[in-house]
Amino acid sequence: MGGTQDSTAQDSSGTQGAARGTGGGGRGAGSVLSGVAVAVGFVLFLGGFVWGAVVYQPFTVPTDSMVPTVRPGDRVLAQRIDGAEVRRGDVVVFTDTRWADAPMVKRVVGVGGDTVKCCGAGGRLTLNGRELDEPYADLDDPGAAASGLRPASQTPFEVTVPEGSLFLLGDRRAASLDSRAHLQEAGQGTVPRSAVRGRIDAVAWPSATMVGRPAAYADLPGGTSRPGPLRIQLAAAAGGAALVLLGCAYGPLARTLARRREQAGAR
Repeated sequence: MGGTQDSTAQDSSGTQGAARGTGGGGRGAGSVLSGVAVAVGFVLFLGGFVWGAVVYQPFTVPTDSMVPTVRPGDRVLAQRIDGAEVRRGDVVVFTDTRWADAPMVKRVVGVGGDTVKCCGAGGRLTLNGRELDEPYADLDDPGAAASGLRPASQTPFEVTVPEGSLFLLGDRRAASLDSRAHLQEAGQGTVPRSAVRGRIDAVAWPSATMVGRPAAYADLPGGTSRPGPLRIQLAAAAGGAALVLLGCAYGPLARTLARRREQAGAR
């Protein structure tokens, strides 16, 4: 009788020990997975930011010439690109000492070989004889209010862009000192592609918004440029942060669940 009780007690003890071992093994595997999640998360989080710092450069918009696309004081992210990668419609940061000693922000409306003219029969900007729809442009001008006309430029011009150069306009046409202010200079106000320091992809502050590519240029030869990898970089950083948080939360969560199971078993 006593032997039977001892055997039963041993079996019970062995069963409980096996259960504890299994539970411990589960917790061990969970700890390993949480550690892996934290490590991968750190790699993604830091990698996204490092990649972004290599590809993008921050600039502060100096004037209101590009309203409403970007505004003075906006902190923008410009993708570091070679001037050869610039396409029509891009908003670029460039430096040309004939214009100013500081970086400037304008939109590319013509590249080498293009004929840019204003204004066409409808008051629009024309590119190689084709009128452009410019929903991004602010054409309000006090001088045009009386006539009711809203031409794409109050300054008439016709320029054939030299190869390797760019013709640039501000989106706020009445307040922008751009290629039109340099028509009498060599190159008729164009700047070399080599002057470009970056292409603006997004406004980082005060509003987090992407800067799109105008559809008006999409079906022209060369098309529009593709957005940079900013969205991927942000997704990597956000995903990494989420993995780190989940991995760090595993330990406290597992201990809380274990205590609840023990309390439920004690009842």
